[in-house]
Amino acid sequence: MSTAADMPTVMERIVVVGNGIAGQTACDSLRGAGFTGQLTVVGDEPVPAYSRPALSKALLTDGGSHELAAPAHGATERLGVAAAGLDVHARLVHLDDGTALEFDGLVIATGARPRPLGEALVLRTLDDALALRERLAGRPSVAVVGAGPLGMEVASAAVQAGCEVTVVADTTPMRPQFGPYLSDLFTTAATAAGVELVYGTATGFAAGTITLDDGSRVTAELVVAAIGDIPNVEWLRESGVLTDGRLVADSRGRVAPGIVAAGDVAHVPIRGVVRRIPLWNSAIEQARIAATAVLLGDAAPEFNADPYFWTEQFGLHLKAVGHLPVDGEPTVLTGEDPRDAALLHWRHPDGAGVAVAINHRIPIPRLRRAAATGELPTPAKAAR
Repeated sequence: MSTAADMPTVMERIVVVGNGIAGQTACDSLRGAGFTGQLTVVGDEPVPAYSRPALSKALLTDGGSHELAAPAHGATERLGVAAAGLDVHARLVHLDDGTALEFDGLVIATGARPRPLGEALVLRTLDDALALRERLAGRPSVAVVGAGPLGMEVASAAVQAGCEVTVVADTTPMRPQFGPYLSDLFTTAATAAGVELVYGTATGFAAGTITLDDGSRVTAELVVAAIGDIPNVEWLRESGVLTDGRLVADSRGRVAPGIVAAGDVAHVPIRGVVRRIPLWNSAIEQARIAATAVLLGDAAPEFNADPYFWTEQFGLHLKAVGHLPVDGEPTVLTGEDPRDAALLHWRHPDGAGVAVAINHRIPIPRLRRAAATGELPTPAKAAR
């Protein structure tokens, strides 16, 4: 990993590869930290940056806005072009249009892409969301393969559109992400809304038919795959910055001298384990720190994950602060029935707290305070 001594003597040109929230946050943070040199951001989509969570949480259902505020960082934008290679020694990012960008500092924020299942639709980009919304408007029968938060949000949107919906799951929906208590709560809401659950692992999809590992089949007019993602690191394979095929960063996001990574593409140390955290707020926090590390090296702060996650589906609005999944029964801080409105708390064996608000309006600072203390904070306490 790079240190202050490893950093280029002069930092005049910084390239940010990736125009999602991590890339945009990195650009803003670089300017905020005083960088006044040449700043270039590369994005493989031909459109300005947008809110990716809004695609499944709003755009599919009510057409809610996915737009972000216009950037103020003044970076030169290279949109509709992708990074094709990295030459660390020559300090060059090669693009798929045949051009190359010189850099003194580099931020890698290329994100991830959906894991494919034959010709099934996926949801990652704005084009994906618009295509899926158009198909749902025709009220086809829908099968969603994958029962994580994204898959269940798609299923919820399909139910709202008036579709008959089947979810193919290899375990209780969202149990790996949430834990048993919350998983059961959301599964009950999904089945009450009319979702049919089929348990098994999809091994193939063709002509509207999903084949499962036990040989059974599920048919639908529209199939959507939400079976995880793959970090976009192929362009880095000859660069020497990958570790066993992964882009591994230190606690400040550094992967090589003058080169940092942030967002869904990066593996970072979290609670003693190096892993990815594919969450919107985590991408923002990683990018802020990584951008600072490009300029300051060891003087930059370290990434201390304090995850925030939210989802809306089947009439339930969940906001969570802390590391999920959680085991066991929660402490109820307020409310009686989580299906109505409640604030819940768990404590991990290592002492870390988790606070979950379900259909309960609470500002995020108060939710963070509740996670830390296990108590319902007053506004005055939350402001401290």
